[in-house]
Amino acid sequence: MSLLLRNALAVSIGLFFTACAYPSRAITASELRCDYRVHPIDIDNLQPCLGWVLHSDRRADRQSAYQIIVATRLDRLTPEKADLWNSGKVQSANSITAPYQGKPLTSRTVCYWKVRAWDKIGKAGPWSGNTSWEMGMLSPQDWQGKWINDGRSNPKNDAEFYQEDPAPQFRKEFAVTRKVARARLSICGLGYYEAHMNGARVGDRCLDPGWTRYSAHALYSTYDITTQLHLGANCLGVTLGNGWYNPLPLRMWGSKYLRDSMPVGRPRFLAQLEITYQDGGRQSVRSDTTWKVAEGPIRFNSIYLGEIFDARRITYGWDRPGFHVNQDWRYAAVASEPMGALRAQSQPPIRVTEQLKPVRITEPSPGVFLYDMGQNFAGWIRMRLAAPAGTKILLRYGELLHTDGTLNPMTSVAGQVKGTRKTADGKRESMGGPGAPPIAWQSDTYIASGNGIETYIPCFTFHGFRYVEMTGWKGQTTPEIMTGLRLNADVPRVTSFTCSDPQFNQIQTMCDRTFLSNLFSVQSDCPHRERFGYGGDIAATSEALMMNYDMATFYAKVVRDDQDSALSDGMLTDTAPFVGIQYCGVAWAMSHPLLQQQLYRYYGNKQLIEEQYATSRRWLDLVTKQYPNHIIQDGLNDHEGLDPAPAPVMLTPLYAATADTVGGLAQILGRETEATHYRQLAADIRKTYAEKFIDPTTGKVGPGTQGSQAFALYTDSVPTAQRTTALTSLLANIAAHKGHLTTGIFGTKYLLDVLSREGHSDVANTLVSQKTFPGWGWMLANGATTLWEHWEGSDNTYSQNHPMFGSVSQWFVQWVGGIQPANDANGFDHIVLRPQLVGTLAQAVTRYHSVRGDIVSSWGRNGQRVFFYFDVPANATALVYLPTIQRVIESGTPATKAPGVTFVRVEAKQTLYKIGSGHYEFDIIDPAKSP
Repeated sequence: MSLLLRNALAVSIGLFFTACAYPSRAITASELRCDYRVHPIDIDNLQPCLGWVLHSDRRADRQSAYQIIVATRLDRLTPEKADLWNSGKVQSANSITAPYQGKPLTSRTVCYWKVRAWDKIGKAGPWSGNTSWEMGMLSPQDWQGKWINDGRSNPKNDAEFYQEDPAPQFRKEFAVTRKVARARLSICGLGYYEAHMNGARVGDRCLDPGWTRYSAHALYSTYDITTQLHLGANCLGVTLGNGWYNPLPLRMWGSKYLRDSMPVGRPRFLAQLEITYQDGGRQSVRSDTTWKVAEGPIRFNSIYLGEIFDARRITYGWDRPGFHVNQDWRYAAVASEPMGALRAQSQPPIRVTEQLKPVRITEPSPGVFLYDMGQNFAGWIRMRLAAPAGTKILLRYGELLHTDGTLNPMTSVAGQVKGTRKTADGKRESMGGPGAPPIAWQSDTYIASGNGIETYIPCFTFHGFRYVEMTGWKGQTTPEIMTGLRLNADVPRVTSFTCSDPQFNQIQTMCDRTFLSNLFSVQSDCPHRERFGYGGDIAATSEALMMNYDMATFYAKVVRDDQDSALSDGMLTDTAPFVGIQYCGVAWAMSHPLLQQQLYRYYGNKQLIEEQYATSRRWLDLVTKQYPNHIIQDGLNDHEGLDPAPAPVMLTPLYAATADTVGGLAQILGRETEATHYRQLAADIRKTYAEKFIDPTTGKVGPGTQGSQAFALYTDSVPTAQRTTALTSLLANIAAHKGHLTTGIFGTKYLLDVLSREGHSDVANTLVSQKTFPGWGWMLANGATTLWEHWEGSDNTYSQNHPMFGSVSQWFVQWVGGIQPANDANGFDHIVLRPQLVGTLAQAVTRYHSVRGDIVSSWGRNGQRVFFYFDVPANATALVYLPTIQRVIESGTPATKAPGVTFVRVEAKQTLYKIGSGHYEFDIIDPAKSP
C-alpha cells in the first residue's frame, strides 16, 4: 500500500498505535452510564443498570471482575465510606449492565459513583472518574401538585376547532429565601409545553414531552434550574400547545378520525419544582389552582397545519416576578380527564441540531418569495425582519417545486386531505371534515408587532420541507431573513462511514438526513403528512439506525409504546402510539419482539426483555390461534415493491422468523420450555411453507420474484437442500432485470443481506450502484436529498422523506465496512468483522462506537495487496473474515503466530480468525488480482 493511502486510512480512523510505543498499562474505565444515559437526573428504575467502557493497550484483554461504589455525597465516595453501595470485588465480565444492588433508593436521591475493573490476569485498574445519577419521582404520591389547564372546554362541534384558540400561558410567583444548593423542575405538559424561569427559557428541549398513549403513560422531564433562581422573588411560567393530546378533528384520508382513537383533552400540565437549600432546608412549588393563566400570542397551533402567531399579543414580562396581573389573568382549573401513569422521559429529547441557510431565493410571481434551504429536512424556520404592525406574513412549506418554479406542497399534505366532497345535505365540505381546509398543507402565519426587528420561530408545530414560500412581506429579501432549524431526537451519532465511491457516500448522507427527519420521539414514516410510528418501517430500518446512532433509550421507548398501544385482547397495533390504523398485520407488529432482540444484541438490555416478553408472547399466541394452518393469509408486506407480493408467500416467513425471535427471548430469560415451544413452532411453519410454496426443482418461492426469494432465504425458510437453487433463481431474476432491484420495504433489506451473506456482495454492489430506475442513484439523479417513499418518486402523492429504503445504510456499515454484532451477541461482546471488497471500490473506512467502545474496520487496496485495519474494544472478541486462503500477515507476522489471533477455519474461499481486543493490521493478496 502506498504511504499516502496508508496514512489517509490511519488519519481517517484516528489510529493511535500506543501498544507499540508504551509499556502495558492497567485496564481503565470511562464513559460511565446509568441506564444508558450520562448524568441522568430522573432515573425511575429502582435497580438501574450501570455501564462503562474499558480501555487497555494489551491485546485480547477482558474484564475479570469489577467493583462499584455509590454514595450520597462526594466526600463519601470511597470504599470505606460509601453509604449506598460497595459491591466489593464482583467476579464478572459484565461492564455494560451491572445492576445496582445497594440500599433501596428513594425519590430525588443523588447517587455519586465510580468503578474499577480487574483485567484478564487479575490486575486491578485505577478507579474511574466520579459521576452521578439522580432518582426521579418513584411513586404517584411524590407528585404533590395537580394537573391544571386553562379552565376552558374544547369545542362542541368539529368546525370550531379550526377557529382561533390561543395557547394558554400560566405563571406562578414564589420567594427564594436563602442560598440554593440544588433546584430540580419536573414537568409534563400535554400535548407540548415550554417552561420559563424568570424570563428565560428552561432547557433546550423542543416539542416536549415525547408522544405516548397518554391513557397508559405520560412522560415527564426534569431540569436542573439551580442557576436560574434568584434570591427573593421568582416566577415560573409555562405555555401549553395542543400537540398530540388535542389534535384537530382532521379526517386523515377522508376517514381516519384521530380523536376517536387517541386519548384527548384540553392542554394541561403538571409541574413540581423542588428546591434544596444549602442549610438542608427544602421548598416545593407545585402546579395548582393558585396559578394564573391568560391567553398568549400563539392564536392557533396544530401539529399538522402549523400555527398563527400574533406578535401584537405578546405580553412582555409575563414570566418575570413583579409583573402586574390584570383582569385578563384568571385562576387555573384542575384538569379532570383521566390520565395514565407518569414515567421519566429517558429517550433523547428533541433539539435543534443544525442550522441551514438558504442556497437560493427566487420570486416566481410578484410578492411571492421562495427560499430553497438546499436539502429536505424536518423542523422549523427562524425568521428575522422588521415590518409595520399588523403585517401578516404567510409561510408555506413543501418538498418540491412545480415546473414553473412555484411551490409544490402536495407531497406533504396531511393525510392526503386534498379537495372537497358532498355532504348528506348536498353541500360541499373539505374531505378533511367540517371546518378543515380543502388542502391540508403545512403553513405558519406571523403577524408583526411593528417593534423593530422581530424574530419568529414556531413553537408547537413542526414541518417537513426543503422550500419555504413567503407572502405578505413588502421588504427586500435577503438570506439573513430565513434560517432553517433542523429538529430531531438528539440521538448521539456513533458511526462514521466513508469510501472511495462518491455515490455511496451521497446515499449514506441521504439516509442520514432521512433518518433524523423521522426521529421525533417516535420513528415516523414521514415528517409531514402522517408522522406515525409504523412498526413495519421500524422493523425494516431499525438496524440501519442502530448502526448510525445510539438508539438504546429511543427504541426502548418504542417497545413500551407498542405495549401501551396493544388492544384489549393483547393484539399489537400497526402504529404506536395507536391512531386507529389496524390492517398491516404481522410484519408491522413483529417490531415489538424484534426490537427487544436487537436491543439485547446491540446494548445488552435484558431488563427490557424481562419487562416486555409477556406482551410479545401473548401477541404471538394470538397470531397462532388466528392461523392454525401456519400460513398467514392477509396483511401488508413488501410495501412499495415493484413486483406482486402475495401475503401468504411473503408474510409466512416473517411469522416463522418471529416465532424464532420470541423463542430466543425466552432463551435469554432462561425459560427453556417456552424457548423450545416457539422454536418448534418456527420449524413447523417453515415445513408447511416449504411444502406449499417452494418448487423443489427450480427453487422458486411462490411467484419467484426478488422479494419472495429474499424473504424466504433471509428468514431461513428454504430447506438446506433447496437453498442453492433458490439462490440461483434469485440471481437469475436480478440478471433478467439487468442488475436492478424490484423489492420494497422489507425485500430491499433482505436482498442486500442475503446476497452478501451468500458470497454475492458483488451483485449487491451492482444493485446499489445503479444510476437508472429503480434505485438510490436514480433518486440522486433526480435531485433527491432525502429518500423517497416510492422508487418512481412523485410530485403529488408520495413522500420525499421516507426512511424505509434506508436499509442500504445498514449494508454500507455491516458489509462494505464489515462491522456486525454476532447473532449471539450480548451488547456487542461478540463481533463479526466481514468487510466486502466490492466492485472497483479502492477503500472503505468505518468506525462504530459500540456500547463497549470503538470498533474500527477499514481496508484499502494497493495493486495486488489489501490492507485491513481492525480495532476491537476491551472485553469483546471478533470473528474476522478475510477474503483469501493464501498467506495472511498481521503486523508483519504470519497471522497464525500473531498474538491475540487464533485461526478458526477456511470456508468458501475465506479465512476466518478469532481476535481479541486491540489494534490489528492484516496484509493479504487481493484474491481478485491473484494468479
